[in-house]
Amino acid sequence: MELNEQNRPDFEKCGGLLPVIAQDDATGVVLMLAYMNEEAYSETLSSGRAVYFSRSRNKLWRKGEESGNVQLVKSIYLDCDLDTLLIKVDQVGGAACHEGYKSCFFRQVTPEGLRVVSERVFDPKEVYKK
Repeated sequence: MELNEQNRPDFEKCGGLLPVIAQDDATGVVLMLAYMNEEAYSETLSSGRAVYFSRSRNKLWRKGEESGNVQLVKSIYLDCDLDTLLIKVDQVGGAACHEGYKSCFFRQVTPEGLRVVSERVFDPKEVYKK
């Protein structure tokens, strides 16, 4: 996929890291929010798999490299300001969240406090044996 400068993300904004919303292509469920730098974006385009930039590890994060729960990119959308991405993905393995849930948004804020509103797909202790 070749993009010219007028329809590329503006990585100059936000210190070079742009927010990315990952959404399940089939269901529309919002899976997670992550960040991409220009290198992660380029690798995502060339590989067809979601690659993010891990702020905590300060390096590229190839989604699913440890868990096997990769994200196959179906389509990419760029917002009107060219500084936020929406990627629609096929979530392999059924879980995007490192805590074992389909979506990272598995907790709902209620007057009584946080309520888990989703079922775990996998046990993170079994998947991330460190």
